Amino acid sequence: QVQLVESGGGLVPPGESLRLSCAASGFTLDYYAIGWFRQAPGKEREGVSCISSSGGSTYYADSVKGRFTISRDNAKNTVYLEMNSLKPEDTAYYYCAADLAETVQTMCASWRSLEVWGQGTLVAVSS
Repeated sequence: QVQLVESGGGLVPPGESLRLSCAASGFTLDYYAIGWFRQAPGKEREGVSCISSSGGSTYYADSVKGRFTISRDNAKNTVYLEMNSLKPEDTAYYYCAADLAETVQTMCASWRSLEVWGQGTLVAVSS
């Protein structure tokens, strides 16, 4: 069974850090670009960061550039999102998705066309 499982979410005060993990089972991530997306209550889902299958190309939304870092460990079949200097506006459910995308920017902008998703993990930033 093809599955993505996110973990690492939680409640933290502003300025703190979290590391999200996206672990794959039932398939290998080696050939897939992976993206992190988030959806806050009442808002549309948005692309946060995407990474190519090799890890050599990354994309970040302007709102997280300089604070978030995406990385992957294909040996562990896992992709990570390191989130630093968290802000209340980062509060959302975070989802990872896998796709045979050719460009990471396209993947992050085209979440509606993605078919393989995890169940999500909640990140809440509040004092």
